[in-house]
Amino acid sequence: MGAAGTRQIHEDLSAHGHEPIELERGSTGFKIWKEIKIKRVRVPDILCVRCGRRVEARAKTKFEISMSHSQSTPERGWDFGLRDEDLVGIVLCSRTGQEPTSWNALEMVHYMTVRDLRSAFAKGMVTKEKPKGAEEGFELRVTWPSSIATRGGRVSEISSSAIKYRRINDNGTTSLGLVRRGIRLKPLVEVGAEVHAGQVLASVVPVHGYIECGEPVGSEYYIRLLRSVDLSDRYTACKALTILTGPEAVEALVERQSDVNEHIYVRLEAAAGLMRRGDARGSDFVKLCLADDYLTNRLEAAIILGEIKNKTSLDLLIRALKDPEQHPEIRAGAAYSLGELGNRDSLEALVEVFLTVDQRIRAEAARSLAKLGQKFPEELASTFPTALSDQRAGIAWALTRSQALPIRKLMENPLDEDGRQWIAFILGSQKPTAYVEEVEELRKQDPEVYFAVTVLWKILSSWINGLEEY
Repeated sequence: MGAAGTRQIHEDLSAHGHEPIELERGSTGFKIWKEIKIKRVRVPDILCVRCGRRVEARAKTKFEISMSHSQSTPERGWDFGLRDEDLVGIVLCSRTGQEPTSWNALEMVHYMTVRDLRSAFAKGMVTKEKPKGAEEGFELRVTWPSSIATRGGRVSEISSSAIKYRRINDNGTTSLGLVRRGIRLKPLVEVGAEVHAGQVLASVVPVHGYIECGEPVGSEYYIRLLRSVDLSDRYTACKALTILTGPEAVEALVERQSDVNEHIYVRLEAAAGLMRRGDARGSDFVKLCLADDYLTNRLEAAIILGEIKNKTSLDLLIRALKDPEQHPEIRAGAAYSLGELGNRDSLEALVEVFLTVDQRIRAEAARSLAKLGQKFPEELASTFPTALSDQRAGIAWALTRSQALPIRKLMENPLDEDGRQWIAFILGSQKPTAYVEEVEELRKQDPEVYFAVTVLWKILSSWINGLEEY
């Protein structure tokens, strides 16, 4: 849900002239690493490289201006790592299916400044609730009270105690109180204003429907930010300078990467910026990080390489993937990043590791192969005839995800019994109407495989498919 919300805020910022990038790595993605937990620098989710504004994204199923907060650990305070001028963006999300990634974000985004939130927090204009069953030391839920329109309409009256608006659908009146738990809210609309479902009409802090991009700050701003004593500032600067041009930016990145007293993730971001420019000083440092004593640093390096689309990155990832001395989750991370690169030259290496025992490596290799299969279905299919059975399993699974399944390519060479069985699986996993001509040709060429395919289709299209017992 968080990723879906952050992506929507990206789109909203772009629509208002911003140039947003992902500041907190992984905030827009659905990938979760289960064994090696990366403790990243605490920064907002999004940075507008053009104007320098940072946005902390919050996705909610029910609108409220709320944050988790620790009273005992400063690093887990609601505003840790945030500047006064940073924004908090809140977007509503709803489920679209049963899969973990099945979330849809509504278009409307509400923005607040951290300065305003801090001011209200300091004045006690918030509510604090401890989650049910929480022990001492658990985080609190801090809420800045607000009133939300549940339907569209037009404001008809504002008094000291309530805002009233007339609903569009039935012309009835809805009244929203301006006092919540003894805290007075400030109206954010005027009489006659049109309101939309989900819009904040009153709050203890100013709420904005959009934020226009400000004046460009340029690379000089980020170079100055690199000298900040604040870690999140230096990390932000490295992220921005990674994509900005100019010799001054290169010198600044080299300085940050070379500073042995700097945080490792700031140094890695600086190295990534150099790698994108083809500077060997960056790739040499990332290579060292892939052999770091700490697995979290190795994994972060592997993930960063998936964002740098050049041959050096490809070679480093393939080497890490095929290295039997590497930790399995680092090899899995390398497999994942090869899928992010989308380079056909990684096909062979991904197929090769299907012969490893570790399921984590196999699974990530198969997922990446599926991504590559969308771009290079013919090349992926060409690896099938000479592959071993375990390799064919991964190739077959990846091919079933392809939007343009190259059936003729798969069938152009004689296959052994194992290969014919996997062909049956690949075809049987498709919709019968999608490959009518190819299946008719298969009926003449290999009746046994044709029979297996039709049996699979019958089962998968039956009403019993997916039926569970409770």
